[in-house]
Amino acid sequence: MPKSSKRKKEKVADFSKAKLKLGKGKAPASNAIDTSFKARSIALPSQSIAIEKDASEPVTKRQLTFGDLLSNLKHYNAGTRKDALLGLRELLDSNWDMVDSCLTPLLNALVRIISDEVCANAISFQQTTQATQDASVRKQLLWLLAWLLPRIPSDDLVPHSSLLLLFTTSAQTHIFPEIRIDAVRSLDILLECIPETTVDGWCEKNSGHGSRILEGYLGILNAGTRYGEADGPLKATSTASVVLTPASKLVVLRSLATFLQKALSPQEAKSRGSNSFDSSFMMNAFPTSDAYHSFESLFGSCETKSIVRKWQPEVTADDEGVEIFTQSYPLLEQASGDAWTLQELELVDENAGLNGSQQGDASFVAHLAKTLHSTIIETYLDCAPSVFSPGSSPSETELQLILTVARIAQSLYHKVMHSSENVDHEHIAHLESIVNYMAPYFPASSRDSKVEPAYEEFNLIFCQLSALLIIAAATQTDAPAPPRPHQKRRATRNRPNTTPLHAEQVTRYIARRLRGEAASSAQMGVAISPAAYNALLPTVWALISSRGGTSAAEVDAVFHATLDHAVRVSSKSACKRPTIEFVGRLLMLSLDPHRESLLVADKDADIKAKFESWYLHLPQVLWELGSTNVPCSQTILRVLLRVLQRRPKTAQAEILASLHSRLIPYFHIDHPHRGAVPGPYKKLPPLSASRVRLLALDVVSTVLAMGRQEGQDFEGLSRAVGLAVAGEDEYDYWTHISAVPCTNIKR
Repeated sequence: MPKSSKRKKEKVADFSKAKLKLGKGKAPASNAIDTSFKARSIALPSQSIAIEKDASEPVTKRQLTFGDLLSNLKHYNAGTRKDALLGLRELLDSNWDMVDSCLTPLLNALVRIISDEVCANAISFQQTTQATQDASVRKQLLWLLAWLLPRIPSDDLVPHSSLLLLFTTSAQTHIFPEIRIDAVRSLDILLECIPETTVDGWCEKNSGHGSRILEGYLGILNAGTRYGEADGPLKATSTASVVLTPASKLVVLRSLATFLQKALSPQEAKSRGSNSFDSSFMMNAFPTSDAYHSFESLFGSCETKSIVRKWQPEVTADDEGVEIFTQSYPLLEQASGDAWTLQELELVDENAGLNGSQQGDASFVAHLAKTLHSTIIETYLDCAPSVFSPGSSPSETELQLILTVARIAQSLYHKVMHSSENVDHEHIAHLESIVNYMAPYFPASSRDSKVEPAYEEFNLIFCQLSALLIIAAATQTDAPAPPRPHQKRRATRNRPNTTPLHAEQVTRYIARRLRGEAASSAQMGVAISPAAYNALLPTVWALISSRGGTSAAEVDAVFHATLDHAVRVSSKSACKRPTIEFVGRLLMLSLDPHRESLLVADKDADIKAKFESWYLHLPQVLWELGSTNVPCSQTILRVLLRVLQRRPKTAQAEILASLHSRLIPYFHIDHPHRGAVPGPYKKLPPLSASRVRLLALDVVSTVLAMGRQEGQDFEGLSRAVGLAVAGEDEYDYWTHISAVPCTNIKR
C-alpha cells in the first residue's frame, strides 16, 4: 500500500497553493527563465592592448620587461617570485649594459626578499606563513646574487653596501632558523665582493655593520651576545633556542671563519700582490715595525710607508715632529696629475693606523677567543672520534666542521699571541687545551685521496697552533709572569708537559713533509705543494728562532731539512721561489751582526756549509729558468746581490771565484761545436718591459768590483757580459756601472 499513498501525496502537491510569508516575494514559476547576468574583469597587464610598449626595451622569452620582473618580485605567489628571479638572470645575462642604469632599483627589490616575507597581497595569515617559509625563493635569490654581485665592480657596490647589509643582518635575527641560515649564505657572497665594508667596525661595539654581523653569528651559535665587554663573565643572552643541524652549523661556522680571516688579515699582506711572499711571521726578529719594513725593502717586497702626522703651525729642533719636513711622501710621488684615487687615499688611512677595524683590537679579539672557546672545543669533540676513526670513511660535514673550527682558532689565537710580548696565561691555557685535544690525531693521514687534502690542512693548522705555543713559551721564559700566583702555577705546570712533546711531533712531521716521505709504508710519498710549504714556514721559523721552547736537536733537524729541501727542489717547481724567498731571508739574518743571537743553529759548521752550497746553486737555477719565470729570476738576483753586499770581506774570495765561473754561462757560452751561443740573459724581457736585466748587471758589477778589491781578475765574466749587452738598450748602463764601486749600487 505504500505505493498508492505516495501517488496520492503527489496529486495533492500539484494542486496545493503555497502560503506566502511576510517579507517574501512571490516565488517564480517553475518554467521561468532567469535572464540576469554578471560580468567580471580579467586583468592581463602583460597582454593589455591599451598600453603601448617600447619595442626597443629588452624583454625575456616570456615577453617580460625589467619593470614587469620587479613587479613580480612582490607577488604573493612563491612560484611567481621565483620565476621573476630566473627572468632577471636571463634578462641581465643577455643585456649586461643595462646593469649600470638599473642597479639601484634592482638591489632595492632584491634585498627585500632576502627573508622572503614580502606578501602584501596574501589573503590570510596561513598564506603569509607558507610564503615566508618557502625556501625555493631564497635559494633562487642566493643563486642570482652569487652570479650577479661578483660581476659588478666593488666601487659600484660600496654605495649600496648599507642597504645590502641592513637587510642581511636583519634576516640574521629572523624568527625562522631557515631564513637565518640563508642570511649567512648571503653574507658569504658579500664577504667575497666587498670584504672591507662588510667587516668594517667589527671590533667596535655598536659601530658599523661588522659589529651587528658578528653579533648575529654568535646569536645563531648561541655563544652569547655580550662579547663587547672586555671584562666580566660571559653571558649567553641569545634567544636562539633552535639546535642547529651539523650542516647548518657548518654554514655558520664556515662563514664566521671567513669573516674573521677578512677582519684579522694583516694589511701588509693585502697591499701586496697575491704572488708575493708573506714574511710577516718574521716580524718578531726586529725591534720595531720600521726595522722590519726596512729589511723587507732589500728584497723589493715592501714599499716604504708614508708617515702621517698632525700638522703643527710651528716646530722646533727639539720637537719630535720636526722629522716630518724631511720625510718622503709616496702619495705625492705616485699621484698622477692633481688628483688621487680612492685606493691611494685608503692607503694613507691604513698607514696612519686609522683603519683599526681591519686589524682588530687585541683585547676585543682576546675576549672573543674566550667566548668562542667552548664552541670550538664542543664542535671538535663531537666530530673528531668519527672523523679520525681508522678504517672508516668520515662524513664530509663532520670533517669540514673540524677544519672550520681549527681555522677559527688559528685566526683568533694568531692575533692574541702576537698582540703583545706578555700574553695572559689564561689565553695560553685555552690554546694549550685546543692543541692537546688535537694532538692525539696528529699527524692525520688517510689512503683516500679525497680525504687526504683535508687531513693535510688539519696537520698544517696544528703545526701553526703549536708554533704559537712555542713562541709563547719562549716569551714567557724571557719575561716574568704577572703577579698572579694561581695563573703562574698553572702555566708552569702545563708547559713542560705539552710544548716539548708537540714540538717533537711537529719537527718529525715537518722533516717528513720536506723530504716528501709517506706517512706509512702503505702510502706513496708526495712532494710538498707551494701552499703547504708557505703554511709550514711560520712553524719552521718558530722552531729555529725560539730560544726556550724547543731543544737544540729539534732546531738542527728543522734547519737541515729546510736547507736540504731548498737545494733539492726542482728549478721549474712552483715551490722553488718560496724556498729562495725564505732561505734568502734566513741567510741575510745570519749575516746581520745585530741579530747574530737570533738564529743559534746557524753557528753550526754543517749548517754554514749548507747555506753556502744553497747560495752557490742559485746561478744554476737562474740559468735553468731562463725567461720562463721572470719573477723568480728577479728574486734570485736580489738575493745574490744583497748577500754579496752584506757578507764579510774575509769570506768573499772563494765565493767570488765560484760566482764568476757560474755566472759566465748565463750571459755567453763558447760551445766547442756550435761556437758562440748567447746565454739565457738574452731571453729576458727587454728594458722597456722589465728591469730584471739591470738587476743582473748590478750583480755582475758587484762581483767584478769586489774581485778587483781582492786582487782577482774576472776577465771572463766581464767579456761575457760585454758580448751579451752589445747592441742592447742596457749597454750604456753597463758601461757606466762597470767602473762604479760596488758600494754605490743600491738597486
